[in-house]
Amino acid sequence: MIKKIHVKNFILIDDITVDFTEGLNVITGETGSGKSILINAIDYIFGAKTSKDTIKTGADKALIELTLSVQHDLSDFYEEFGIENWGDEIVVSREITSQSSRSRINGTLVNVDVMKSLRELVLDIHSQHQTYSFIQPNKHIYLLDLYSKETYGDLLVEYKSLWTSYQKVLFDLKEAEKINELTENQIDFLKFQIDEISSANIEDTNEYELLQNELNVLTNSEKLKEYVSGAFWTLSEDDNSALSILLKVKNFVSKASSYDDKLSDIENSIIEYCDGLKDISYELNSYCSKLEFDEARINEIQERLSVLDKLKRKYGNTLEDVLDTFNKLSDEFQKIETSNEILESLRMQSSVLREELMLKASKISDLRKISAEKLSKEVVSVLTDLELPKSRFEIVVTPSELSINGLDSVEFLISTNVSEDVKPLSKVASGGEISRVMLAIKSIFAKNDEIDTVIFDEIDTGISGKASIAVAEKISSLSKFIQVILITHQAIIASKADNHIYVSKTQDGATCVNIKILSDDGRLNALAELASGEVSTESLDFARSLIQ
Repeated sequence: MIKKIHVKNFILIDDITVDFTEGLNVITGETGSGKSILINAIDYIFGAKTSKDTIKTGADKALIELTLSVQHDLSDFYEEFGIENWGDEIVVSREITSQSSRSRINGTLVNVDVMKSLRELVLDIHSQHQTYSFIQPNKHIYLLDLYSKETYGDLLVEYKSLWTSYQKVLFDLKEAEKINELTENQIDFLKFQIDEISSANIEDTNEYELLQNELNVLTNSEKLKEYVSGAFWTLSEDDNSALSILLKVKNFVSKASSYDDKLSDIENSIIEYCDGLKDISYELNSYCSKLEFDEARINEIQERLSVLDKLKRKYGNTLEDVLDTFNKLSDEFQKIETSNEILESLRMQSSVLREELMLKASKISDLRKISAEKLSKEVVSVLTDLELPKSRFEIVVTPSELSINGLDSVEFLISTNVSEDVKPLSKVASGGEISRVMLAIKSIFAKNDEIDTVIFDEIDTGISGKASIAVAEKISSLSKFIQVILITHQAIIASKADNHIYVSKTQDGATCVNIKILSDDGRLNALAELASGEVSTESLDFARSLIQ
Protein backbone atom coordinates (compact mmCIF):
# COMPACT_ATOMS: atom_id res chain seq x y z
CA MET A 1 0.00 0.00 0.00
CA ILE A 2 1.00 3.65 -0.38
CA LYS A 3 2.26 5.03 2.96
CA LYS A 4 3.06 8.57 1.90
CA ILE A 5 3.80 10.81 -1.06
CA HIS A 6 6.16 13.77 -1.18
CA VAL A 7 5.62 16.25 -4.02
CA LYS A 8 7.79 19.31 -4.72
CA ASN A 9 7.46 21.95 -7.46
CA PHE A 10 4.91 19.85 -9.33
CA ILE A 11 2.25 21.73 -11.35
CA LEU A 12 0.71 24.00 -8.66
CA ILE A 13 2.24 22.32 -5.60
CA ASP A 14 5.18 23.94 -3.80
CA ASP A 15 6.23 21.28 -1.33
CA ILE A 16 3.86 18.85 0.42
CA THR A 17 3.92 15.45 2.08
CA VAL A 18 0.67 13.50 2.38
CA ASP A 19 0.26 10.40 4.55
CA PHE A 20 -2.08 7.63 3.43
CA THR A 21 -3.54 4.95 5.67
CA GLU A 22 -4.89 1.46 5.32
CA GLY A 23 -8.51 1.22 4.25
CA LEU A 24 -10.30 4.01 2.40
CA ASN A 25 -8.46 7.25 1.56
CA VAL A 26 -10.84 9.86 0.14
CA ILE A 27 -9.75 13.02 -1.69
CA THR A 28 -12.27 15.88 -1.87
CA GLY A 29 -12.23 19.60 -2.61
CA GLU A 30 -13.91 22.30 -4.63
CA THR A 31 -14.23 21.97 -8.38
CA GLY A 32 -10.99 23.12 -9.99
CA SER A 33 -9.02 22.92 -6.74
CA GLY A 34 -6.60 20.38 -8.14
CA LYS A 35 -7.86 17.13 -6.59
CA SER A 36 -6.44 15.05 -9.42
CA ILE A 37 -2.91 16.36 -8.90
CA LEU A 38 -2.06 13.64 -6.37
CA ILE A 39 -3.42 10.92 -8.67
CA ASN A 40 -1.51 12.45 -11.57
CA ALA A 41 1.66 12.50 -9.47
CA ILE A 42 1.27 8.79 -8.65
CA ASP A 43 0.57 8.10 -12.33
CA TYR A 44 3.68 10.03 -13.43
CA ILE A 45 5.93 8.31 -10.92
CA PHE A 46 4.97 4.95 -12.39
CA GLY A 47 5.91 5.89 -15.93
CA ALA A 48 3.14 8.02 -17.43
CA LYS A 49 4.39 10.41 -20.08
CA THR A 50 5.35 13.80 -18.67
CA SER A 51 6.86 17.10 -19.84
CA LYS A 52 8.53 20.23 -18.55
CA ASP A 53 5.06 21.79 -18.21
CA THR A 54 4.57 19.76 -15.03
CA ILE A 55 7.35 21.75 -13.34
CA LYS A 56 5.96 24.59 -11.22
CA THR A 57 6.61 28.00 -12.73
CA GLY A 58 9.89 29.44 -11.47
CA ALA A 59 11.38 26.07 -10.41
CA ASP A 60 14.22 24.13 -12.08
CA LYS A 61 12.81 20.68 -11.49
CA ALA A 62 9.92 18.75 -9.99
CA LEU A 63 10.22 15.82 -7.61
CA ILE A 64 7.70 13.11 -6.71
CA GLU A 65 8.60 10.48 -4.12
CA LEU A 66 6.40 7.62 -3.00
CA THR A 67 6.88 5.28 -0.04
CA LEU A 68 5.07 1.95 -0.27
CA SER A 69 4.63 -0.97 2.07
CA VAL A 70 4.35 -4.31 0.25
CA GLN A 71 3.37 -7.56 1.92
CA HIS A 72 4.08 -10.01 -0.92
CA ASP A 73 7.48 -11.15 -2.14
CA LEU A 74 9.13 -8.98 -4.81
CA SER A 75 12.59 -10.61 -4.66
CA ASP A 76 12.35 -11.90 -8.25
CA PHE A 77 11.57 -8.36 -9.46
CA TYR A 78 14.51 -6.89 -7.52
CA GLU A 79 16.89 -9.57 -8.81
CA GLU A 80 15.78 -9.17 -12.43
CA PHE A 81 16.46 -5.44 -12.49
CA GLY A 82 19.40 -5.25 -10.07
CA ILE A 83 17.52 -3.32 -7.38
CA GLU A 84 18.39 -3.45 -3.68
CA ASN A 85 15.78 -5.24 -1.59
CA TRP A 86 14.66 -3.07 1.34
CA GLY A 87 12.32 -5.67 2.77
CA ASP A 88 8.64 -4.77 2.85
CA GLU A 89 9.27 -1.09 2.04
CA ILE A 90 9.81 0.42 -1.40
CA VAL A 91 10.77 4.03 -2.12
CA VAL A 92 10.16 5.15 -5.70
CA SER A 93 10.83 8.60 -7.09
CA ARG A 94 10.81 10.57 -10.31
CA GLU A 95 12.70 13.81 -10.89
CA ILE A 96 11.52 15.91 -13.83
CA THR A 97 13.66 18.61 -15.45
CA SER A 98 13.17 20.66 -18.60
CA GLN A 99 15.46 18.26 -20.50
CA SER A 100 14.64 14.83 -19.06
CA SER A 101 13.36 12.81 -16.12
CA ARG A 102 15.03 10.26 -13.86
CA SER A 103 13.30 7.42 -12.02
CA ARG A 104 14.61 5.48 -9.04
CA ILE A 105 13.51 2.43 -7.07
CA ASN A 106 15.20 2.08 -3.67
CA GLY A 107 17.86 4.51 -4.88
CA THR A 108 18.64 2.60 -8.09
CA LEU A 109 18.20 4.43 -11.39
CA VAL A 110 15.72 2.58 -13.61
CA ASN A 111 13.95 3.23 -16.89
CA VAL A 112 10.25 3.84 -17.43
CA ASP A 113 9.56 0.23 -18.42
CA VAL A 114 10.83 -0.99 -15.04
CA MET A 115 8.55 1.50 -13.27
CA LYS A 116 5.60 0.23 -15.30
CA SER A 117 6.50 -3.35 -14.36
CA LEU A 118 6.48 -2.40 -10.68
CA ARG A 119 3.14 -0.63 -11.06
CA GLU A 120 1.56 -3.83 -12.38
CA LEU A 121 2.73 -5.64 -9.23
CA VAL A 122 1.50 -3.16 -6.62
CA LEU A 123 -1.09 -0.78 -8.01
CA ASP A 124 -4.26 -0.43 -10.09
CA ILE A 125 -5.37 2.98 -11.35
CA HIS A 126 -8.89 3.34 -12.72
CA SER A 127 -9.96 6.65 -14.21
CA GLN A 128 -12.17 8.00 -16.98
CA HIS A 129 -9.13 8.25 -19.23
CA GLN A 130 -7.22 5.09 -18.52
CA THR A 131 -7.28 1.87 -16.59
CA TYR A 132 -4.48 -0.51 -15.84
CA SER A 133 -4.28 -4.23 -15.18
CA PHE A 134 -7.91 -5.44 -15.21
CA ILE A 135 -8.91 -3.80 -18.46
CA GLN A 136 -6.01 -5.29 -20.45
CA PRO A 137 -7.13 -8.43 -22.35
CA ASN A 138 -3.81 -10.15 -21.72
CA LYS A 139 -4.59 -10.01 -17.99
CA HIS A 140 -7.98 -11.67 -18.23
CA ILE A 141 -6.75 -15.26 -18.32
CA TYR A 142 -4.61 -14.53 -15.26
CA LEU A 143 -7.64 -13.09 -13.44
CA LEU A 144 -9.86 -16.03 -14.33
CA ASP A 145 -7.17 -18.47 -13.19
CA LEU A 146 -6.73 -16.49 -9.98
CA TYR A 147 -10.46 -16.77 -9.35
CA SER A 148 -10.32 -20.51 -10.15
CA LYS A 149 -7.35 -21.31 -7.91
CA GLU A 150 -9.29 -23.60 -5.58
CA THR A 151 -11.13 -25.20 -8.49
CA TYR A 152 -7.86 -26.13 -10.23
CA GLY A 153 -6.12 -27.46 -7.15
CA ASP A 154 -2.53 -28.24 -8.19
CA LEU A 155 -3.45 -28.79 -11.84
CA LEU A 156 -2.36 -25.39 -13.20
CA VAL A 157 0.85 -25.37 -11.12
CA GLU A 158 1.72 -28.83 -12.44
CA TYR A 159 0.92 -27.73 -15.99
CA LYS A 160 3.20 -24.68 -15.82
CA SER A 161 6.03 -26.72 -14.33
CA LEU A 162 5.59 -29.24 -17.16
CA TRP A 163 5.54 -26.37 -19.67
CA THR A 164 8.92 -25.14 -18.38
CA SER A 165 10.39 -28.63 -18.88
CA TYR A 166 8.84 -28.81 -22.35
CA GLN A 167 10.40 -25.49 -23.38
CA LYS A 168 13.82 -26.68 -22.20
CA VAL A 169 13.49 -29.87 -24.27
CA LEU A 170 12.37 -27.84 -27.32
CA PHE A 171 15.42 -25.59 -26.98
CA ASP A 172 17.77 -28.58 -26.73
CA LEU A 173 15.99 -30.18 -29.68
CA LYS A 174 16.49 -27.08 -31.81
CA GLU A 175 20.20 -27.04 -30.97
CA ALA A 176 20.51 -30.75 -31.74
CA GLU A 177 18.80 -30.24 -35.10
CA LYS A 178 21.28 -27.48 -35.97
CA ILE A 179 24.17 -29.84 -35.25
CA ASN A 180 22.53 -32.63 -37.21
CA GLU A 181 22.17 -30.35 -40.24
CA LEU A 182 25.96 -29.98 -40.66
CA THR A 183 27.11 -31.15 -44.11
CA GLU A 184 29.70 -33.87 -44.67
CA ASN A 185 32.22 -31.23 -45.75
CA GLN A 186 31.65 -29.28 -42.53
CA ILE A 187 32.17 -32.42 -40.47
CA ASP A 188 35.36 -33.30 -42.42
CA PHE A 189 36.69 -29.78 -41.85
CA LEU A 190 35.94 -30.06 -38.14
CA LYS A 191 37.85 -33.35 -37.98
CA PHE A 192 40.77 -31.76 -39.87
CA GLN A 193 40.94 -28.91 -37.34
CA ILE A 194 40.92 -31.31 -34.41
CA ASP A 195 43.63 -33.51 -35.99
CA GLU A 196 45.77 -30.48 -36.88
CA ILE A 197 45.88 -29.29 -33.27
CA SER A 198 46.15 -32.79 -31.82
CA SER A 199 49.13 -33.73 -34.03
CA ALA A 200 51.12 -30.81 -32.60
CA ASN A 201 51.21 -32.56 -29.19
CA ILE A 202 51.16 -29.36 -27.15
CA GLU A 203 51.92 -30.31 -23.56
CA ASP A 204 53.13 -27.01 -22.14
CA THR A 205 51.36 -23.71 -22.86
CA ASN A 206 54.71 -21.93 -22.24
CA GLU A 207 56.51 -23.98 -24.90
CA TYR A 208 56.55 -21.16 -27.49
CA GLU A 209 58.31 -18.69 -25.18
CA LEU A 210 60.76 -21.34 -23.96
CA LEU A 211 61.71 -22.29 -27.54
CA GLN A 212 62.17 -18.66 -28.52
CA ASN A 213 64.58 -18.14 -25.62
CA GLU A 214 66.53 -21.32 -26.49
CA LEU A 215 66.77 -20.23 -30.14
CA ASN A 216 68.08 -16.83 -29.08
CA VAL A 217 70.80 -18.50 -27.00
CA LEU A 218 71.88 -20.89 -29.77
CA THR A 219 72.02 -18.27 -32.53
CA ASN A 220 74.10 -15.98 -30.28
CA SER A 221 76.31 -18.64 -28.71
CA GLU A 222 79.63 -17.12 -29.93
CA LYS A 223 78.84 -13.69 -28.46
CA LEU A 224 77.57 -15.27 -25.27
CA LYS A 225 80.80 -17.29 -24.93
CA GLU A 226 82.87 -14.15 -25.51
CA TYR A 227 81.00 -12.12 -22.87
CA VAL A 228 80.74 -14.87 -20.25
CA SER A 229 84.39 -15.90 -20.74
CA GLY A 230 85.45 -12.26 -20.31
CA ALA A 231 83.45 -12.06 -17.10
CA PHE A 232 85.09 -15.30 -15.84
CA TRP A 233 88.66 -14.12 -16.51
CA THR A 234 88.06 -10.68 -15.05
CA LEU A 235 86.56 -12.20 -11.94
CA SER A 236 89.11 -14.93 -11.17
CA GLU A 237 91.88 -15.63 -13.73
CA ASP A 238 93.69 -12.32 -14.41
CA ASP A 239 96.56 -11.24 -12.16
CA ASN A 240 94.49 -8.28 -11.12
CA SER A 241 91.22 -10.20 -11.02
CA ALA A 242 88.52 -9.19 -8.58
CA LEU A 243 89.03 -12.36 -6.60
CA SER A 244 92.83 -11.94 -6.27
CA ILE A 245 92.42 -8.32 -5.12
CA LEU A 246 89.78 -9.34 -2.54
CA LEU A 247 92.15 -12.06 -1.26
CA LYS A 248 94.89 -9.45 -0.76
CA VAL A 249 92.41 -7.34 1.19
CA LYS A 250 91.53 -10.37 3.25
CA ASN A 251 95.23 -10.97 4.13
CA PHE A 252 95.70 -7.39 5.30
CA VAL A 253 92.59 -7.49 7.47
CA SER A 254 93.59 -10.90 8.84
CA LYS A 255 96.92 -9.55 10.01
CA ALA A 256 95.27 -6.49 11.49
CA SER A 257 92.72 -8.60 13.38
CA SER A 258 95.59 -10.27 15.27
CA TYR A 259 96.02 -6.95 17.01
CA ASP A 260 92.31 -6.10 17.36
CA ASP A 261 89.59 -8.73 17.68
CA LYS A 262 87.03 -6.19 16.54
CA LEU A 263 88.23 -6.76 12.94
CA SER A 264 87.38 -10.47 13.05
CA ASP A 265 83.80 -9.92 11.84
CA ILE A 266 85.07 -7.93 8.86
CA GLU A 267 87.58 -10.68 8.09
CA ASN A 268 84.78 -13.29 8.15
CA SER A 269 82.63 -11.18 5.84
CA ILE A 270 85.47 -10.87 3.32
CA ILE A 271 85.93 -14.65 3.45
CA GLU A 272 82.21 -15.09 2.66
CA TYR A 273 82.52 -12.70 -0.28
CA CYS A 274 85.52 -14.61 -1.57
CA ASP A 275 83.65 -17.91 -1.37
CA GLY A 276 80.68 -16.32 -3.18
CA LEU A 277 82.91 -15.01 -5.97
CA LYS A 278 84.46 -18.44 -6.34
CA ASP A 279 80.98 -19.96 -6.75
CA ILE A 280 80.06 -17.34 -9.36
CA SER A 281 83.34 -17.97 -11.16
CA TYR A 282 82.63 -21.71 -11.24
CA GLU A 283 79.10 -21.17 -12.61
CA LEU A 284 80.36 -18.80 -15.33
CA ASN A 285 83.04 -21.28 -16.39
CA SER A 286 80.55 -24.15 -16.40
CA TYR A 287 78.03 -22.11 -18.47
CA CYS A 288 80.76 -21.16 -20.95
CA SER A 289 81.96 -24.73 -21.38
CA LYS A 290 78.46 -25.88 -22.35
CA LEU A 291 77.90 -23.21 -24.97
CA GLU A 292 78.17 -24.44 -28.52
CA PHE A 293 76.60 -23.70 -31.89
CA ASP A 294 74.12 -26.51 -32.71
CA GLU A 295 72.73 -25.99 -36.19
CA ALA A 296 70.61 -29.15 -36.08
CA ARG A 297 68.90 -28.01 -32.88
CA ILE A 298 68.35 -24.52 -34.35
CA ASN A 299 66.61 -26.03 -37.37
CA GLU A 300 64.52 -28.26 -35.13
CA ILE A 301 63.38 -25.29 -32.99
CA GLN A 302 62.58 -23.15 -36.03
CA GLU A 303 60.46 -25.92 -37.52
CA ARG A 304 58.58 -26.36 -34.22
CA LEU A 305 58.00 -22.60 -33.89
CA SER A 306 56.67 -22.52 -37.44
CA VAL A 307 54.11 -25.22 -36.54
CA LEU A 308 53.07 -23.36 -33.40
CA ASP A 309 52.88 -20.02 -35.25
CA LYS A 310 50.53 -21.54 -37.78
CA LEU A 311 48.27 -22.91 -35.03
CA LYS A 312 48.22 -19.53 -33.24
CA ARG A 313 47.26 -17.72 -36.44
CA LYS A 314 44.33 -20.11 -36.97
CA TYR A 315 43.11 -20.97 -33.51
CA GLY A 316 44.16 -18.32 -30.98
CA ASN A 317 46.72 -15.74 -29.93
CA THR A 318 48.36 -18.05 -27.39
CA LEU A 319 48.90 -21.79 -27.04
CA GLU A 320 46.39 -21.70 -24.19
CA ASP A 321 43.81 -20.27 -26.63
CA VAL A 322 44.72 -22.98 -29.15
CA LEU A 323 44.05 -25.71 -26.57
CA ASP A 324 40.75 -24.05 -25.58
CA THR A 325 39.72 -24.11 -29.24
CA PHE A 326 40.73 -27.78 -29.43
CA ASN A 327 38.50 -28.62 -26.45
CA LYS A 328 35.52 -26.77 -27.97
CA LEU A 329 35.97 -28.44 -31.34
CA SER A 330 36.29 -31.84 -29.68
CA ASP A 331 33.08 -31.25 -27.67
CA GLU A 332 31.27 -30.23 -30.83
CA PHE A 333 32.49 -33.30 -32.68
CA GLN A 334 31.43 -35.49 -29.76
CA LYS A 335 27.92 -34.02 -29.99
CA ILE A 336 27.86 -34.70 -33.72
CA GLU A 337 28.86 -38.33 -33.21
CA THR A 338 25.97 -38.82 -30.79
CA SER A 339 23.57 -36.32 -32.41
CA ASN A 340 21.31 -38.92 -33.97
CA GLU A 341 20.80 -40.66 -30.65
CA ILE A 342 20.30 -37.33 -28.83
CA LEU A 343 17.95 -36.08 -31.52
CA GLU A 344 15.78 -39.15 -31.34
CA SER A 345 15.70 -39.01 -27.53
CA LEU A 346 14.74 -35.33 -27.49
CA ARG A 347 12.01 -35.86 -30.09
CA MET A 348 10.59 -38.64 -27.96
CA GLN A 349 10.75 -36.48 -24.82
CA SER A 350 9.05 -33.52 -26.53
CA SER A 351 6.30 -35.78 -27.87
CA VAL A 352 5.61 -37.31 -24.45
CA LEU A 353 5.66 -33.91 -22.71
CA ARG A 354 3.37 -32.35 -25.32
CA GLU A 355 0.90 -35.19 -24.92
CA GLU A 356 0.90 -34.71 -21.13
CA LEU A 357 0.48 -30.96 -21.60
CA MET A 358 -2.44 -31.42 -23.96
CA LEU A 359 -4.22 -33.68 -21.46
CA LYS A 360 -3.72 -31.26 -18.58
CA ALA A 361 -4.57 -28.23 -20.73
CA SER A 362 -7.81 -29.90 -21.82
CA LYS A 363 -8.81 -30.47 -18.19
CA ILE A 364 -7.91 -26.88 -17.32
CA SER A 365 -9.95 -25.63 -20.27
CA ASP A 366 -13.04 -27.49 -19.06
CA LEU A 367 -12.61 -26.05 -15.56
CA ARG A 368 -12.02 -22.58 -16.98
CA LYS A 369 -15.33 -22.62 -18.80
CA ILE A 370 -17.15 -23.62 -15.63
CA SER A 371 -15.36 -20.93 -13.62
CA ALA A 372 -15.97 -18.34 -16.36
CA GLU A 373 -19.71 -18.90 -16.13
CA LYS A 374 -19.62 -18.73 -12.35
CA LEU A 375 -17.51 -15.55 -12.29
CA SER A 376 -19.69 -13.89 -14.94
CA LYS A 377 -22.77 -14.40 -12.77
CA GLU A 378 -20.93 -13.07 -9.73
CA VAL A 379 -19.83 -9.91 -11.59
CA VAL A 380 -23.39 -9.33 -12.87
CA SER A 381 -24.67 -9.70 -9.31
CA VAL A 382 -22.22 -7.09 -8.02
CA LEU A 383 -23.02 -4.76 -10.95
CA THR A 384 -26.69 -5.05 -10.03
CA ASP A 385 -25.78 -4.00 -6.49
CA LEU A 386 -23.98 -1.03 -8.05
CA GLU A 387 -27.16 0.06 -9.84
CA LEU A 388 -26.24 -1.37 -13.23
CA PRO A 389 -29.09 -3.92 -13.32
CA LYS A 390 -29.25 -4.26 -17.09
CA SER A 391 -25.59 -5.23 -17.38
CA ARG A 392 -24.43 -8.36 -19.07
CA PHE A 393 -20.96 -9.68 -18.40
CA GLU A 394 -19.48 -12.57 -20.34
CA ILE A 395 -16.12 -14.29 -20.13
CA VAL A 396 -15.25 -15.76 -23.50
CA VAL A 397 -12.92 -18.75 -23.42
CA THR A 398 -11.73 -19.55 -26.93
CA PRO A 399 -9.30 -22.18 -28.24
CA SER A 400 -5.73 -21.09 -28.91
CA GLU A 401 -2.35 -22.58 -29.62
CA LEU A 402 -0.73 -24.47 -26.75
CA SER A 403 1.05 -21.97 -24.49
CA ILE A 404 2.08 -21.45 -20.89
CA ASN A 405 -1.60 -20.73 -20.18
CA GLY A 406 -2.88 -23.93 -21.79
CA LEU A 407 -5.13 -24.14 -24.83
CA ASP A 408 -7.25 -21.04 -24.20
CA SER A 409 -7.40 -17.31 -24.66
CA VAL A 410 -9.73 -15.38 -22.36
CA GLU A 411 -11.43 -12.01 -22.72
CA PHE A 412 -13.97 -10.16 -20.59
CA LEU A 413 -16.95 -8.73 -22.49
CA ILE A 414 -19.63 -6.40 -21.13
CA SER A 415 -22.73 -4.46 -22.01
CA THR A 416 -24.22 -1.97 -19.54
CA ASN A 417 -27.15 -1.08 -21.79
CA VAL A 418 -29.91 -3.51 -22.71
CA SER A 419 -29.90 -2.35 -26.34
CA GLU A 420 -26.21 -3.03 -26.94
CA ASP A 421 -24.36 -6.28 -27.52
CA VAL A 422 -21.50 -7.24 -25.25
CA LYS A 423 -18.13 -5.89 -26.33
CA PRO A 424 -14.55 -5.95 -24.97
CA LEU A 425 -14.11 -4.33 -21.56
CA SER A 426 -11.70 -1.81 -23.07
CA LYS A 427 -14.46 -0.52 -25.37
CA VAL A 428 -16.82 0.58 -22.57
CA ALA A 429 -17.35 4.27 -23.26
CA SER A 430 -18.74 5.73 -20.05
CA GLY A 431 -16.16 6.73 -17.45
CA GLY A 432 -18.66 6.22 -14.63
CA GLU A 433 -19.63 2.79 -15.90
CA ILE A 434 -16.09 1.55 -16.42
CA SER A 435 -15.20 2.68 -12.90
CA ARG A 436 -18.12 0.74 -11.46
CA VAL A 437 -17.25 -2.29 -13.57
CA MET A 438 -13.69 -2.11 -12.25
CA LEU A 439 -15.02 -1.74 -8.73
CA ALA A 440 -17.20 -4.82 -9.21
CA ILE A 441 -14.34 -6.93 -10.53
CA LYS A 442 -11.89 -5.64 -7.96
CA SER A 443 -14.28 -6.35 -5.09
CA ILE A 444 -14.43 -9.99 -6.18
CA PHE A 445 -10.68 -10.37 -6.56
CA ALA A 446 -9.61 -8.31 -3.54
CA LYS A 447 -8.99 -11.38 -1.38
CA ASN A 448 -7.04 -13.26 -4.03
CA ASP A 449 -4.77 -11.01 -6.06
CA GLU A 450 -1.54 -9.43 -4.83
CA ILE A 451 -2.31 -5.81 -5.75
CA ASP A 452 -2.10 -3.77 -2.54
CA THR A 453 -3.66 -0.49 -3.69
CA VAL A 454 -6.46 0.46 -6.07
CA ILE A 455 -7.07 4.07 -7.12
CA PHE A 456 -10.39 5.34 -8.49
CA ASP A 457 -10.39 8.79 -10.07
CA GLU A 458 -13.92 10.23 -9.80
CA ILE A 459 -15.68 6.87 -9.60
CA ASP A 460 -18.95 8.69 -8.85
CA THR A 461 -19.15 10.36 -12.27
CA GLY A 462 -22.68 10.09 -13.63
CA ILE A 463 -24.24 8.42 -10.58
CA SER A 464 -26.51 9.62 -7.80
CA GLY A 465 -29.12 8.41 -5.34
CA LYS A 466 -29.22 4.65 -4.88
CA ALA A 467 -26.21 4.14 -7.10
CA SER A 468 -24.14 6.41 -4.86
CA ILE A 469 -25.15 4.47 -1.77
CA ALA A 470 -24.37 1.17 -3.47
CA VAL A 471 -20.95 2.39 -4.64
CA ALA A 472 -20.18 3.74 -1.18
CA GLU A 473 -21.00 0.44 0.46
CA LYS A 474 -19.03 -1.57 -2.08
CA ILE A 475 -15.97 0.67 -1.77
CA SER A 476 -16.16 0.49 2.01
CA SER A 477 -16.32 -3.30 1.80
CA LEU A 478 -13.41 -3.42 -0.65
CA SER A 479 -11.27 -1.22 1.60
CA LYS A 480 -11.42 -3.87 4.32
CA PHE A 481 -9.11 -6.04 2.20
CA ILE A 482 -6.91 -3.55 0.31
CA GLN A 483 -6.04 0.11 0.37
CA VAL A 484 -8.40 2.27 -1.71
CA ILE A 485 -7.66 5.84 -2.80
CA LEU A 486 -10.38 7.77 -4.59
CA ILE A 487 -11.54 11.21 -5.62
CA THR A 488 -15.22 11.86 -5.04
CA HIS A 489 -17.76 14.67 -5.24
CA GLN A 490 -20.34 12.86 -3.14
CA ALA A 491 -20.73 13.13 0.59
CA ILE A 492 -22.19 9.62 0.90
CA ILE A 493 -19.01 8.07 -0.54
CA ALA A 494 -16.67 10.47 1.31
CA SER A 495 -18.33 9.65 4.63
CA LYS A 496 -16.91 6.12 4.49
CA ALA A 497 -13.33 7.40 4.60
CA ASP A 498 -10.72 6.15 7.03
CA ASN A 499 -8.50 9.03 5.90
CA HIS A 500 -10.02 12.23 4.47
CA ILE A 501 -7.68 14.37 2.35
CA TYR A 502 -8.88 17.86 1.46
CA VAL A 503 -7.52 19.86 -1.50
CA SER A 504 -7.90 23.62 -1.82
CA LYS A 505 -6.42 26.35 -3.97
CA THR A 506 -5.18 29.81 -3.01
CA GLN A 507 -4.36 32.63 -5.40
CA ASP A 508 -2.58 35.24 -3.27
CA GLY A 509 -0.24 36.61 -5.89
CA ALA A 510 0.49 33.09 -7.18
CA THR A 511 -1.74 30.06 -7.58
CA CYS A 512 -0.95 27.31 -5.11
CA VAL A 513 -2.61 23.98 -4.24
CA ASN A 514 -2.84 23.13 -0.53
CA ILE A 515 -3.50 19.65 0.85
CA LYS A 516 -4.37 18.64 4.40
CA ILE A 517 -5.75 15.69 6.35
CA LEU A 518 -9.17 16.40 7.88
CA SER A 519 -10.53 15.27 11.19
CA ASP A 520 -13.53 16.08 13.38
CA ASP A 521 -14.98 19.53 12.53
CA GLY A 522 -12.93 19.86 9.37
CA ARG A 523 -14.31 16.60 8.07
CA LEU A 524 -17.89 17.54 8.97
CA ASN A 525 -17.54 20.84 7.13
CA ALA A 526 -16.14 19.08 4.05
CA LEU A 527 -19.00 16.57 4.00
CA ALA A 528 -21.53 19.35 4.50
CA GLU A 529 -20.01 21.30 1.63
CA LEU A 530 -20.14 18.23 -0.61
CA ALA A 531 -23.75 17.61 0.29
CA SER A 532 -25.19 21.07 -0.37
CA GLY A 533 -22.48 23.27 -1.77
CA GLU A 534 -22.22 25.24 1.47
CA VAL A 535 -21.78 24.72 5.19
CA SER A 536 -25.13 25.27 6.95
CA THR A 537 -26.96 23.89 9.95
CA GLU A 538 -28.92 21.53 7.72
CA SER A 539 -25.88 20.32 5.77
CA LEU A 540 -23.90 19.79 8.98
CA ASP A 541 -26.74 17.74 10.44
CA PHE A 542 -26.78 15.66 7.26
CA ALA A 543 -23.01 15.20 7.47
CA ARG A 544 -23.27 14.00 11.07
CA SER A 545 -25.92 11.49 10.07
CA LEU A 546 -23.59 10.05 7.44
CA ILE A 547 -20.72 9.31 9.80
CA GLN A 548 -22.74 8.10 12.79
